Amino acid sequence: MNRREVYESVFGARALFIAGLAVMPALLFNPGTEYRVLQFLFFWFLVWLSGKKSNPVLTIMAIVFITAFNLIVPYGRVLFSVGAFKVTSGALTAGIHRAVTLEGLVMLSKVSVRQDLKIPGAFGGLLGESLRIFSAMMSRKYRLTGRNFFAGVDNLLMELSGEEMPVDAVRETRTKPAGYAVLAAAVVLSWLPLCAAMLF
Repeated sequence: MNRREVYESVFGARALFIAGLAVMPALLFNPGTEYRVLQFLFFWFLVWLSGKKSNPVLTIMAIVFITAFNLIVPYGRVLFSVGAFKVTSGALTAGIHRAVTLEGLVMLSKVSVRQDLKIPGAFGGLLGESLRIFSAMMSRKYRLTGRNFFAGVDNLLMELSGEEMPVDAVRETRTKPAGYAVLAAAVVLSWLPLCAAMLF
């Protein structure tokens, strides 16, 4: 049994979703950039454990581009200059902070949202359908490359728009006791960097 099969058999979609909601504030309210980096790496590791696809090239490129975009408005101590362009400590820290937050949320959604997620109620159905589509997009993101990025995004959206999401055909998995223990440990570990940032 591979990692993906273990992930789908041990954890139920609803328990994963609740665990993801419990973890999210630990990332969003963490003031320390270095601790957010640790959280992002931890979420990335969880995606690998779940057996889901994650393109490291696209992930690193996204972090680099977001960080570089934040360097346009310099503030703080000047670290070095490239001609008239100045790289400052404040802009660099803010760029890394925002980049790892966005990618951390992406990794968290990949591991905590599954296509068999069912939320009761009309609003829950709409939310669940949106999350399932997002999950499907994230699972196929590896097909996008720098050479055909925009054409790939367009093709992916067109493919999903004409595709029936097999929600009712998917058997809902119940979380096993070991799964609850693992999710509880993951939630606690996700909050440790925030606690460390507040203490130190």
